[in-house]
Amino acid sequence: MTKKGQEAERLASSNSYRKWKKWGPYLAERQWGTVREDYSLYGEAWEFVDHDKARSNAYRWGEEGIGGFTDSREILCMAPAFWNGKDDILKERLFGLTNNQGNHGEDVKELYFHQVSSPTHAYCKYLYKYPQGKFPYGDIVNKNQRSRDEDEFEILDSGCFKDGNYFDCFIEYAKADVDDILMKVTVVNRGKQSADIHVLPHLWFRNFWKHNERFERPSMKAIQDDCVLSRSVRNGRYYLHHAGGEQLFCENETNNQRIYNYANEVEYVKDGINDHVIHGEPTVNPKKTGSKFAVWYKLNLKAGEEKSIRIRLKKRKIADPWADFDSIFDDRIRECEEFYNNIIDKKIPETQRNIAKKAFSGLLWTKQFYYNDVFKWLFGGPGESKPERHNLRNYSWQHLTNRHVISMPDKWEYPWYAAWDLAFHMASFVEIDPYFAKEQLLLVLQENYMHPNGQIPAYEWNFSDVNPPVHSWAVWNVYEKDKLQTGKGDTKFLEKAFQKLLINFTWWVNQKDKNGTDLFEGGFLGLDNIGVFDRNHMPQGITRMQQADATSWMAMFALNMMRMSLELAKTNKIHEESVSKFFRHFLNIAWAMHHIGKRDISLWDDEDKFYYDVVEMASGVTDRLRVRSLVGIIPMFAVEIIHEDLYEQLQEFKVRAANIVRTRPDLASLISNIEEANADGNHLFSIMRGFRLEHLLKRLLDEEEFLSEYGIRSLSKYHEKHPFVFVHHGYHQIQYESGESRSNMFGGNSNWRGPIWMPLNYMIVQSLRKYYEFYGPTYVYEFPTGSGNKLNLKQIANEISKRLIKLFEPNDEGKAQYHSDDADKLFTKDEHFKNEHFFYEFFDGDNGRGLGASHQTGWTALIANLIMELDE
Repeated sequence: MTKKGQEAERLASSNSYRKWKKWGPYLAERQWGTVREDYSLYGEAWEFVDHDKARSNAYRWGEEGIGGFTDSREILCMAPAFWNGKDDILKERLFGLTNNQGNHGEDVKELYFHQVSSPTHAYCKYLYKYPQGKFPYGDIVNKNQRSRDEDEFEILDSGCFKDGNYFDCFIEYAKADVDDILMKVTVVNRGKQSADIHVLPHLWFRNFWKHNERFERPSMKAIQDDCVLSRSVRNGRYYLHHAGGEQLFCENETNNQRIYNYANEVEYVKDGINDHVIHGEPTVNPKKTGSKFAVWYKLNLKAGEEKSIRIRLKKRKIADPWADFDSIFDDRIRECEEFYNNIIDKKIPETQRNIAKKAFSGLLWTKQFYYNDVFKWLFGGPGESKPERHNLRNYSWQHLTNRHVISMPDKWEYPWYAAWDLAFHMASFVEIDPYFAKEQLLLVLQENYMHPNGQIPAYEWNFSDVNPPVHSWAVWNVYEKDKLQTGKGDTKFLEKAFQKLLINFTWWVNQKDKNGTDLFEGGFLGLDNIGVFDRNHMPQGITRMQQADATSWMAMFALNMMRMSLELAKTNKIHEESVSKFFRHFLNIAWAMHHIGKRDISLWDDEDKFYYDVVEMASGVTDRLRVRSLVGIIPMFAVEIIHEDLYEQLQEFKVRAANIVRTRPDLASLISNIEEANADGNHLFSIMRGFRLEHLLKRLLDEEEFLSEYGIRSLSKYHEKHPFVFVHHGYHQIQYESGESRSNMFGGNSNWRGPIWMPLNYMIVQSLRKYYEFYGPTYVYEFPTGSGNKLNLKQIANEISKRLIKLFEPNDEGKAQYHSDDADKLFTKDEHFKNEHFFYEFFDGDNGRGLGASHQTGWTALIANLIMELDE
């Protein structure tokens, strides 16, 4: 079904960054504390540029701001700053704790909301809530010096929003054309008394000239009291029009004197505007030129009063920039609403429609221009001296050169792409922007991302870390949904991705199946702390671990590749070779899961009816680690449905598959009966034979184990009273914890000992729907286990979806379930809070409270998919 409307038309013509997507909210919300900006001797990224230094340090690789906008190469940046007249610094960037400061790791300590965005960013709206009293910087740092057993100290705990003493700062953008950007900042006094606020919309150049001798310093200069001209060899001329205000200029250059105690290279440095406004110092250029500019507005607002500031950035100067300003905003807002009304079914309840719209908008707001050249970072660019480093982080990734707009997990907490996070993001992005979804999946498979050996980069802290191989799942998911929307499959995209995924599959086989037995390892595989010990650093004396999750992920990978091959073989019979190859590999993995080592031990435990990791000791002993976690649920994901019509089209594969089954019946006996079609002509390819699925579901749907009122837990609640203990060269224990983990195994963010995690919940729901497609409505199971209530697999998928959606819906008290009790007072009683949403990284397994990164609309945006796919 083709989407209609003006925004949909723009989107269809904008699958490059030269048109309507040229400008967008691509500015990071935190550049400080990142690996890219770390030039310390020992890799101390959080300390090298911290929040305090950020206002004075000109970054090398990117920029940051509050509700910022920039072009797709991040040459010219826009964002507002605020000052309540009491703080010691301008509010130019969001504040939060470093990994070392927070008792549960890094954490942003601000209230802001990505309210809405259209896919081309022709209209965007962001809300920042700014206290009228002094911002509690010190209080937040000091009061978070608490134990891991205590909750975090949040900004609401400080009382600075008490009695409505705050400003709502709405930041809006509308595009009149590709290079005609309208910015409106509206400030509302929510307090009971008159209050002053300073608003300083900024325009500045990222400092690209210092590190590239090809480029001269760009310039900005005042050409009128209400107009500034910016010029650069990289993007030509832009005119910034502003209504009123005082013009302030400085350079986007580091204040070496303040940070390093040596002389500055220029007179008016990066923090010049801050020091002039806060302290009245002569630190802005009286000649009104520079590479960083702000226009300073001083507002006094009565209780409840609002005032707006208008800015327009355009390629050419116009006589009256305000004549059509309001009408352009009105048109873009209407078109944005029209787009979402066409995307989200009107039959869906309004509350759920709002959740889905907020999720998609947050996903769009968390795009970011990401620039990272590992070779230059390690050795310096042309004409630069080599950085002095003892910690040569990512040394083996010298080919990696990233300079693109990329979907981030969270632009403050995780302002760097993570490959497997990104795969989940695209499952949501395809619903609103299939062009971007396909482009992103292909991007990380390019030669300047993917390692020459075939590994997909993980994340900048360690590109060599091993993420679960979900990229093939995402590619096929995006292909199918795009085909459903357009009526035609994009086989060019599919084949491009398939060719690169072949290389990645080979990397897994060569690197993570070291003994060639079709059993795979991978370390923690993104499931932080879910094991009894760190699977990347196993106890002494363990020679090998056969991971139920790694091996199952690879079975899923093989099935995904087989399904893609089947699709491509429709138009190119050569791909039948790949179909047969991946079918055989899938069988080999399934067989290997049940025949490990000399004892012929299985990952499946017949006594417990569950999948476990198996460890092999130097003594020759082989044993299962009986930890009931998502590790044992992941085998469910290796499932695919293939209709017999496709079989008939591919006779060569049909014959070869039959020969494999006939000559090695022992292989086929361990998976679903692939030769048996259901009444609809569907064949089931799955690791799970019916009895294993039935037993696994008994645990999965047991409220005393995995099934929570709000979704599926990552660790069985059984382990709350029955911790699993493993004694081998030390004492190792894992116990169910519903929320933040108390273990420091992985540093501050060690989260997966019980909480609910949206991406794997979504994959569980998807898998159940596939099983239903084969088994149909007559196969029923208890839901919950022991209740006597029987449901089919589609109904169970719906019930799990409803529990997850319940996290975001108002409960009986009128608040979203994920809110803490402290947030309750504002988010239920303050009309200016109660319709806003956070998108947390994970959720407490018992009460549904939101935990971890609070703006992770990356994978948590899957809540929109669950809402739209809910099938009554």
